[in-house]
Amino acid sequence: MSVSFSTCDLCDEHKASTDGTFRVLPPVFKDFGARTVFSGVVVTVKCHEDNTSVKAMVDAPGLGRVLVVDGGGSLRKALLGGNLGAAAARNGWAGVVIDGCVRDVAELSACDVGIRALAAMPMPTEKRQQGQTDVPVQVQGVLIRPGDMLYADADGMVVMPQQA
Repeated sequence: MSVSFSTCDLCDEHKASTDGTFRVLPPVFKDFGARTVFSGVVVTVKCHEDNTSVKAMVDAPGLGRVLVVDGGGSLRKALLGGNLGAAAARNGWAGVVIDGCVRDVAELSACDVGIRALAAMPMPTEKRQQGQTDVPVQVQGVLIRPGDMLYADADGMVVMPQQA
């Protein structure tokens, strides 16, 4: 998506919003992908230390969307690594936001996709075929629904129900 935006401008525009539709994610995420500014319609995955659903999503056409992964904030296993980051870039995802960890940091930095996560962790997940897709998720206490719009730039990430 080549629409230009500024999360600061979006916050200025919506600072009086009290209905919960405009949400700002806490500043705890780090950039891991080559694309530091990205936006798109949200698709969600909810999983815990099992990236089976994450792999299925990034292997599918991204269509310029943003995959938001509720990994429960786990710092014990990485939900995305170099192979999945490359798949996300190859398949046209604008970004992947993970409430959890990533691995293969050097490989991820070469992927033309936005990747934000809490930290790097070299331990892989176990494949238990568990996880849910297209469900409302909580990311660092912020409700994110499938179909929301997510905007990410150097100042942070904001979520709202429609395109700004």
